[in-house]
Amino acid sequence: MKTKNNYTHTDHLITKITAWTAGAIALGLTVWGVISLFDLYRYEETNDAQIEEYINPVTSRVTGFIREIKYEENQDVKKGDTLLVIDNSEYKLQQEEGEAALLNARAQISVLESNVQTTARVSEASQSQIAAAKAKLVRQQQDYDRYAKLYQVESATLQQLENSKAALDVASSEYRSATENYQASLSKVNDIKSQKGVYEAEIKRRTALLDRSKLDVGYTVIRAPYNGKMGRRTIQQGQLIQAGQTLAFIVDQDAGKWVIANFKETQIGNMRINGAAEITADAFPGRKFKGTIVSLSPATGARFSLLPPDNSTGNFVKIVQRIPVKIRLTERADLTAELRAGMNANVTIKKD
Repeated sequence: MKTKNNYTHTDHLITKITAWTAGAIALGLTVWGVISLFDLYRYEETNDAQIEEYINPVTSRVTGFIREIKYEENQDVKKGDTLLVIDNSEYKLQQEEGEAALLNARAQISVLESNVQTTARVSEASQSQIAAAKAKLVRQQQDYDRYAKLYQVESATLQQLENSKAALDVASSEYRSATENYQASLSKVNDIKSQKGVYEAEIKRRTALLDRSKLDVGYTVIRAPYNGKMGRRTIQQGQLIQAGQTLAFIVDQDAGKWVIANFKETQIGNMRINGAAEITADAFPGRKFKGTIVSLSPATGARFSLLPPDNSTGNFVKIVQRIPVKIRLTERADLTAELRAGMNANVTIKKD
């Protein structure tokens, strides 16, 4: 009988413990349910979200063989750091050729200016010859007039008059010739001066070609465009690369990080620009990051796809669409340094 009483007491104790446990569980579930309902009423949440950063390709602007590679995979780089050096032998030769061509064009200008000065002196000499020819013409005209008067009074012979007339004609021809030579020398000076514009244009063209050659030489050294982190390396020393070829990818650390959260269309009604958001990355479940809503997509994600669905075909099944929401992380850069582009995240936004 004593054993039976002990069994009854133990059973009663177990029943009480079970009841209390069940009550505690029920109470916990009730509290959890109330909190969940409260959060559901106050917050919108999605697990369809990813961490994003600007990941840009590093491309070559010239063709050539790789001489040196100065970075490793996943290496941090600073703006201006040398990433790659391409063999520039051919481009240096083109630059030297351009420099020689430019010197030749400038030398042509010097020759042209010298010719202008020489022709100008010849023109001055022609002008002096005009004065001499004019003086001779005046003297011969006076002689002819004198012989003509003497011939009228029969004090000079016809031969003397004819000789004076011939000398006058020669002097007149010499004067005209000197005048024409002077005009021709002036025209030649103008012609030479007009050629200067052609040579100046050639110098400008040669200068542009030389600048282009210098740019090509500069393009053989590829530098980091900003502070960032290099991605996977797929090139080797000695490899031939083409202009425009993608050589590597660099993550822009200066532009910061953001989150693209794809909320259901039924969730965005109470979202506003600059609204607060809370982000939890799957890689760091115990840490929470703060963010701010930057923008909401102007269309659903399906509309930006390569083949957007067309419901007018009649094959219509109503599916809740997703609206991408861009959220900028407002934490300091050192606190978000461990986040990587493409990581999954959970986003919670308080309803306005």
